Amino acid sequence: MTMTASWISKKPDRCGGDACIRETRIPVWVLVNYRRLGASDADVLRAYPGLTPADLEAAWEYAAASLAEIDSDIRENEEGAAGFVE
Repeated sequence: MTMTASWISKKPDRCGGDACIRETRIPVWVLVNYRRLGASDADVLRAYPGLTPADLEAAWEYAAASLAEIDSDIRENEEGAAGFVE
């Protein structure tokens, strides 16, 4: 079993089925989006003190292997948030 397989979980009743870190409600796409916006791993760990460097390593590994899914999740959530701003 790879680190990603043991660290990342997807359940239909949690965060809309998005890939999350362990049994948390922290979606991988959120962490990837922070990174794309210029946050370092240290910044992400400060924002989510319950996460560990190993959690981030698993998130980055999962994101690299599932780029289309992560991009889609980010896009869907940005579009949803835009509806609240208008």
